[in-house]
Amino acid sequence: MELQTIWFFLWGLLWAIFFMTDGFDFGVGTLYPVLGKSEEDKRAMINSIGPFWDGNEVWLITAGGVTFAAFPKVYAVMFSSLYTPLLLILFALILRGVAFEFRGQIESPGWKRIWDLCIFIGSSVPAFLFGITFANIFRGIPFDGQGIYHGNILMLLNPYGVLGGLLFLLLFMLHGANWLAMKTEGDLHQRVTALSEKIWLFLVPVAVIFLVASAFATRLYDNYMKNPGFVLVIVISVVALLAVKFFLARMEYFKAWCASALTIVSCTFFGIIGLFPVLFPSLLDSRYHLTAFNDSSSPMTLTIMLGVVVVFIPLVIGYQIWTYKLFQGKLSKEEMEY
Repeated sequence: MELQTIWFFLWGLLWAIFFMTDGFDFGVGTLYPVLGKSEEDKRAMINSIGPFWDGNEVWLITAGGVTFAAFPKVYAVMFSSLYTPLLLILFALILRGVAFEFRGQIESPGWKRIWDLCIFIGSSVPAFLFGITFANIFRGIPFDGQGIYHGNILMLLNPYGVLGGLLFLLLFMLHGANWLAMKTEGDLHQRVTALSEKIWLFLVPVAVIFLVASAFATRLYDNYMKNPGFVLVIVISVVALLAVKFFLARMEYFKAWCASALTIVSCTFFGIIGLFPVLFPSLLDSRYHLTAFNDSSSPMTLTIMLGVVVVFIPLVIGYQIWTYKLFQGKLSKEEMEY
């Protein structure tokens, strides 16, 4: 039982790290048409995430790989039930990567406009769809005991699912705006800091509504009622979100970015803790729930994987910390010309 519990929370941690790291990439891309008033602005926005975005997506691959290796039936049922949104996310991510590479290949305004649109689509669509997907997982997916999905793509666009999509989108936009506030100067910096304040004002009521709606649309609060100490995660989310506003007002943009990162991680764990031990709940019948205990790999497999994680995950984290440290601070003149 202990191995399954460890892997459940490792699974949640990997998703949280992915949302925290790639979240600001998605946010920058979503804000791209709003803040990119000139070619210099667009180049600054792209270059601010240039050294990081592909490395950040390693965590998506890791989270998917862990799902496949540690909880194989969850992987199978999840990717068959949520095939359309997950495939759209994949196509959007591919489109974004291609856009970053192709945009500067030809000096043509029309050519660049096409790839500018692709950057926006490749950032905003995954952000919104990840929110819809996880909100529906929190709510439950209509699949039976054989893992067969009884629904369609429109069923995922329920009010709670769309609310989750909007929450993720706004979280990532705020995270991206805080990142740009750290990395830019001049007129773009002034505009992005003003926009951060506005995004925060939209995000707060959406977050409150999502928390309230979760009490009616999901069973996430059951674990919090049984273990009141877990409420600390919700408290951390609230404090972190308020801290973003506080640090923005003090023009401490790195701290504001760290606060928005903590907000994303704690919001993710709000759902992970609420789900435990269920990884993929069925909306049809609780007997069909896929949990950490009825759908895990063998103890030997989990033990070997844990050894691999203990060795390699710190190496990946260390490498990323080195990368962030190497490219810290405002964009240099050389980086702007690239």
